[in-house]
Amino acid sequence: MAKESFDRITHDLFADEVRPGRPKSNPHCRQVQLKMNKKKQVLRDKQKGLKRIELKVDSELFEKLNQLSKDQEITRGELIKQLLHEQLI
Repeated sequence: MAKESFDRITHDLFADEVRPGRPKSNPHCRQVQLKMNKKKQVLRDKQKGLKRIELKVDSELFEKLNQLSKDQEITRGELIKQLLHEQLI
């Protein structure tokens, strides 16, 4: 039986053939891609007029925020933003 390169029915003939995976679409390694994406995100936020706030809370408050955001089906960040906005304005 002749082996045809386009024949994919007889698997045993192609058991040792290495099939290429997904082609590399970006010349940079994953770590560099992540840094570039983060930088782009920061620039987009800056153009939208958004500022970053870091907040440390105890675990009890953290769990309450998680539960409340889950109940309202919004992210925790959106919930905190909404609570601060209601309190200050």
